[in-house]
Amino acid sequence: MKALVLAGGKGSRLRPLTHTSAKQLVPVANKPVLFYGLEAIRDAGITSVGIILGDTGREVRDAVGDGSAFGLDVTYIEQEAPLGLAHCVLIAREFLADEPFVMYLGDNFLVDGITGLVDAFRAAGCDARILLTRVAEPQFYGVAELGPDGEIVGLQEKPEFPRSDLAIVGVYTFSPAIHEAVRAIRPSARGELEITDAIKWLIDTGRSVQSHFVTGYWKDTGRLEDMLECNRMVLEAIEPDVGGSVDGLSDITGRVVIAPGAVVERSVIRGPAVIGADTKIIGSYVGPYTSIGEGCVLDDAEVDYSIVLGESAIRGVSGLTHSLIGRYVEVTRATGVPNTYQLMVGDHSKVQVRA
Repeated sequence: MKALVLAGGKGSRLRPLTHTSAKQLVPVANKPVLFYGLEAIRDAGITSVGIILGDTGREVRDAVGDGSAFGLDVTYIEQEAPLGLAHCVLIAREFLADEPFVMYLGDNFLVDGITGLVDAFRAAGCDARILLTRVAEPQFYGVAELGPDGEIVGLQEKPEFPRSDLAIVGVYTFSPAIHEAVRAIRPSARGELEITDAIKWLIDTGRSVQSHFVTGYWKDTGRLEDMLECNRMVLEAIEPDVGGSVDGLSDITGRVVIAPGAVVERSVIRGPAVIGADTKIIGSYVGPYTSIGEGCVLDDAEVDYSIVLGESAIRGVSGLTHSLIGRYVEVTRATGVPNTYQLMVGDHSKVQVRA
């Protein structure tokens, strides 16, 4: 069995960060979201992985390499434009050959991985098994309708009036029958080959399409609030590990990871939190559910419930919360009355706030 990982897409909901960075490489607890997916694929017993690339392909290649760091054998497949999920299957035909495969959207985050889905698909002998979860607002998702035996009997793509609350999670398993389906469908109104249309074709032609429910935590990490929530979930499970330097005037409480080379002086860190390698925390407060990347500087700053990417600096700013700060960002003090701020800042930016 093989895997097809989709790592293209524009990441429009995380702009401006994704103007210069792949959305799949935004980190959760200082590890890119894409890496969690690759590890889940490996843990499900799959080692041959094709990765679909878009505009940020070079960045993804540099991060993943040949896949050996994950115990995988990676093949890269270029998509000239975002022409739909079914189009990804179409262009990956040579790589996939006639093997069954799992298709994994690289910006999805699943705490419990995909081993249960893959094992159930292998055992069932169906042509597709689709991962589902119940959601409060199904109108924003692809929605599935189930028959009495758990089979999928209908699909709607972001319907105005959903017929169920079962959202299609971005992980699918397919038999080689899907190749006939993607060749048979036509582009949708938005000009894309929709995977929901291909699955409908399987259903309409009498193929077996089964459902599988998420057993743990799942998020599509396309929005700021989703990234922060995923960060919180991962940090809840970390074990304390202080590998850097912490002086006697600092107070480290709770589950805190401080990477080798990091320096903490005259500061308070309340876990769960992660501090990246070679980062300096000076006279600052880092609150719970915060990830600070490698090579950062926090000087006379207060940050909590946030993600700060590598090589960024926050100086003289208090009350920074619920924020996602890109790489090479500088946040500094401006004159005025102290306040609380919520920021999503792209790479190579400089921001002045009242602090």
